[in-house]
Amino acid sequence: MQGMITIREAGPGDGDVLGEIHAISWGISHGPLCTPKVAAAGIQERRTKWDAILAEGKDTILLALLDDRPGAFARFGSSSSRPGLAEIHTFFAHPDVWGSGLAAALLAAILDRLREVGHDRVHLWTLRDSAQARRFYAKNGFGETGRRHNHDFGEGPPVVLVELERTVPGPGL
Repeated sequence: MQGMITIREAGPGDGDVLGEIHAISWGISHGPLCTPKVAAAGIQERRTKWDAILAEGKDTILLALLDDRPGAFARFGSSSSRPGLAEIHTFFAHPDVWGSGLAAALLAAILDRLREVGHDRVHLWTLRDSAQARRFYAKNGFGETGRRHNHDFGEGPPVVLVELERTVPGPGL
């Protein structure tokens, strides 16, 4: 049975919550692809960076709660590399909510917001080797563009990211 889902904008007091979701989820998705030193540093960085990002106020950040417990969040706005497109810069869900429908509800809320401000296409980058993320995005209408790039953490092999894109549906779709 699905619990009650609430989605709201993240505010100044949410940095620790975003950091915890990001650190745990990133550690599971990216950590195994990095050296132990890089994984530990990456987890710590993600745990502590969100207060500053919230203070910037540059992009929209939505926080999704399941039965009043924070479980997923996303940061999105204008594309950093493709003028005219929207981009989901960050999208992470805590493992405790995987399969609950919370991430799909969060994605639907993002698409609604993007449509409201006039975007008709959105793209994102995800790990090539994350079957779970790739399945989620494919199930939710994203397709590969063919663009890829490597992200080098400075130690160990680079991770390969693939770009995915979809249309932003009209109202009621």
